[in-house]
Amino acid sequence: MSDYLSVSHLTKYLKMKIDRDPYLERVYLTGQVSNFRRRPNHQYFSLKDEGAVIQATMWGGIYKKLGFDLEEGMKINVIGRIELYPPSGSYSIIIEKAEPDGIGALAIQFEQLKKKLSEAGYFDDRHKQALPQFATKIGVITSPSGAVIRDIITTVSRRFPGIDILLFPTKVQGEGAAQEVAANIARANQRNDLDLLIVGRGGGSIEDLWAFNEEIVVQAIFESRLPIISSVGHETDTTLADFVADRRAATPTAAAELATPVTKADILSWIAERQNRAYQATLRQIHYNQERLVKLSSSVIFRQPERLYDGYVQKLDKLTTSLTNKMEYQFSQVKQAQAMLTQRLLSLDLGGKINRYQERLAIQEKLLKSHMTSQYDSKLARFEKAQDALLSLDTNRIIARGYAMVQKNGKVLSSSKDISKGDKINIMMRDGRLDVEVIESVK
Repeated sequence: MSDYLSVSHLTKYLKMKIDRDPYLERVYLTGQVSNFRRRPNHQYFSLKDEGAVIQATMWGGIYKKLGFDLEEGMKINVIGRIELYPPSGSYSIIIEKAEPDGIGALAIQFEQLKKKLSEAGYFDDRHKQALPQFATKIGVITSPSGAVIRDIITTVSRRFPGIDILLFPTKVQGEGAAQEVAANIARANQRNDLDLLIVGRGGGSIEDLWAFNEEIVVQAIFESRLPIISSVGHETDTTLADFVADRRAATPTAAAELATPVTKADILSWIAERQNRAYQATLRQIHYNQERLVKLSSSVIFRQPERLYDGYVQKLDKLTTSLTNKMEYQFSQVKQAQAMLTQRLLSLDLGGKINRYQERLAIQEKLLKSHMTSQYDSKLARFEKAQDALLSLDTNRIIARGYAMVQKNGKVLSSSKDISKGDKINIMMRDGRLDVEVIESVK
């Protein structure tokens, strides 16, 4: 019986052999992910190929640092150690490092994060902000020692001198770069003197540009109050910052041109054009008003102003006649009523009451005549005053008082500045007109 081993002894022996075997302490495997279901912490799944399956375990700390998401059916390369689990007699690989097979982990992570953010709406056009047409101060988030800031300063100074550029010195590569980029975007948004932000760096590998693929940077650009132009890498390089930014520029020079869409020369040309248009419009208005003035100066109304009130005089005469007729009619009606009433009272032989009533009627008749006469006199006085004011404008009456009126080409002159030597002018006097030629003009 002593030649037989228990299952436990055999399992312990195999575990000891596996643990001490140097070839099994670090194993490199290629396999396809199977039976994967994401768990809150540690991940348990299988790796398989055409002929075999092995159980795999990835501790939570390793999984968080993986940089990409495991997916069912994904082929991966792993490094780990083999371990035997005595209670079940099964063995598995404890994964210490993993990466996708055939394509880099960063590329997988890029596509996965791009898909996630796209589905969340981060790249939708409805979130894009318009760039300002006339920026006065531009913030630049980049390395202070790179060529990006020099290219931007040179281009902006050439296109639109006078625009201020504020540099936010930022680490753009390596550990902590993403956090610094996001922090400076937030810091720039706290200022009230910036119109626009340019975020960028020069070209490089996907690893060099990775800070601009981090979710923290994408989130900061998405939440920015200021419009952002992304200029990361060269023309062929694409980062997630390019997708979420309001505009993407292939180079720092292109970013500066987007930030200054209108040059100073364009603005000066635009102002000159508007100035000329305003001048021409004003000139046309002046000529129009001059033509109207000439027409009005030669109008019969200004030579015979009484025509202005001829219609009103006729209307007043009609109203006066109508008022007089109405007053006479009402007065005759009252007299007839009085006579009839007197006859009735006499027939009743009321004596003294009739006399008193007649006296009251006489008083009322007198008051009525006085009131109507007062209204008529008031309206007549207003009319006569207006008539006198209009007559004072009659040039014929003015000339009749001993004045003269000087005209040139049918236009009344009011100043000697309007007369030059050799001009032929007309002088209107009370008893006739003189046509004269100016020998000398003293001003």
